[in-house]
Amino acid sequence: MKYEGTRILVTGAAGFIGFHLAKALCTEGADVTGVDNINDYYDTALKEARLAQLEHFGNFRFIKLDIADKQAIDVLFAEGKFDYVVNLAAQAGVRYSIDHPDNYIQSNIIGFYNIIEACRTYPVKHLVYASSSSVYGNSTPAPFRTDADVSKPVSLYAATKKCDELLAYSYSHLYGIPATGLRFFTVYGPWGRPDMAIYSFTEKILAGETIKVFNNGDMLRDFTYIDDIISGIDAVILSPPKQNAEGDRYAIYNIGGNRPEKLLNFISELENALSEVYGKRIEAKKDFLPMQPGDVYMTYADMSALENDFGIRASVPLKEGLFEFAKWYKEYKNG
Repeated sequence: MKYEGTRILVTGAAGFIGFHLAKALCTEGADVTGVDNINDYYDTALKEARLAQLEHFGNFRFIKLDIADKQAIDVLFAEGKFDYVVNLAAQAGVRYSIDHPDNYIQSNIIGFYNIIEACRTYPVKHLVYASSSSVYGNSTPAPFRTDADVSKPVSLYAATKKCDELLAYSYSHLYGIPATGLRFFTVYGPWGRPDMAIYSFTEKILAGETIKVFNNGDMLRDFTYIDDIISGIDAVILSPPKQNAEGDRYAIYNIGGNRPEKLLNFISELENALSEVYGKRIEAKKDFLPMQPGDVYMTYADMSALENDFGIRASVPLKEGLFEFAKWYKEYKNG
């Protein structure tokens, strides 16, 4: 198997992407250590349900731990002797960052520093970490290239993710740590986060409540199905960056659907998926509102770098992905 004999740390293992990654790595034979602080940013029952799925794997172990706790991270790395580290633990959410900045500084900056410093003290073959499409802000020409200027983040969340990229570059340059950052674009799918539009829209639509449609629906998002995200992470883990002309072993890639969808089209496709799964016509009640602070008008991933280096491109169309989400949602909610 692909990862047999390797020791891999996945932070944020009870989270949406972390759960799916840990499951994939265990299936391919890795000895996976998952950590998560199980915070209450959203319903912890969903996080516990994800972990319950992972407990079926004999090669998975879970440790409840906050990556902002430096002493705990040092002990974890000293005992774990990890070959590879995938840092997915972070405080997510653009709008939430406006009212809860401390959470983002603690997890996304201090926590990430603790992880990368541990990678220096206890050397690993490759550090892979989650960045975000949010770093591109509102002024980046589309499609978003990884070499674009991202010096003007429009939310604190985006600023913390850009900070992580800078820290990773510095540590790669100074200490030779092989580091790859992955900018994720609007990830969705089964076991997704309740704060994301697809989940929150579904809850409200099925309850007959009105959904909030910002910027009067005039927004575009590059939706990325979870399987495409996992394929991208899987492609890079065992392939740390080679030294560039400056001697740095550092890389940044986008992972996106590579096809922006209009928000109103997304809602229409979600209505269709829910209608098919529930066997009746389901339509959303909409409240059209102005753009919210911190939001961006469009996200659009240029996937050429990942495709050129690894042959990876998104393959799951929105219609198919939304159907899979709707099917899972019904099963999860109905037990």
